[in-house]
Amino acid sequence: MPDLLLPLSAEPLMATPVCVVLVDLTGSTVLAQSLPLPHYMALMTEFVQVMILSFEARGGTVLQHQGDAVLGYWPAQQADDACRVALEAHDRAARLGLAGLLGAELRLRAGVALGEVIVGLVGGQPSAYGLPVNYARRLCDAAHSGETLTCAATAAQLGPELVAQPREPLTLRGFGPACQVNRLTWPDPSYLQTRMKVD
Repeated sequence: MPDLLLPLSAEPLMATPVCVVLVDLTGSTVLAQSLPLPHYMALMTEFVQVMILSFEARGGTVLQHQGDAVLGYWPAQQADDACRVALEAHDRAARLGLAGLLGAELRLRAGVALGEVIVGLVGGQPSAYGLPVNYARRLCDAAHSGETLTCAATAAQLGPELVAQPREPLTLRGFGPACQVNRLTWPDPSYLQTRMKVD
């Protein structure tokens, strides 16, 4: 049995400060029930591909995707880029061509967290381990459909192009009560349309 285990790295593992983004499609169970399975699979494939491309286009590293959720990270100093991707993801999902053809409305929620992780390959795939990964998941779970939530550390890093509106403290499983949470938005409703035309 020990011969089947992967060897441990001889190099010391270094923690890296990153900004983690998780986007998760809401209402996917209803979609799975209402669409023929081949159509549902094609729609999920297009959604995941668009999310991966948008993450990578702004310098992110995609860690994994599972069904209707995509997880990625950026260096901590690029928290602005990570947050822009999280916000843009809502519009990108809503504008998917195949969704329009199928008469489906795609909405998602997102969580963004900043902190240290250890990054490495597991089973040949990039993986990250650390509290920001778990925190991003908890924030995403707590977000309403169409909403992006960030931790206080992420909000403190943002430039003037993004707005972090404090929300009431939340109780997040594993992180205790009174977690400081912010709702991420653009400065004004027309800002996204301008950015998406440029992109």
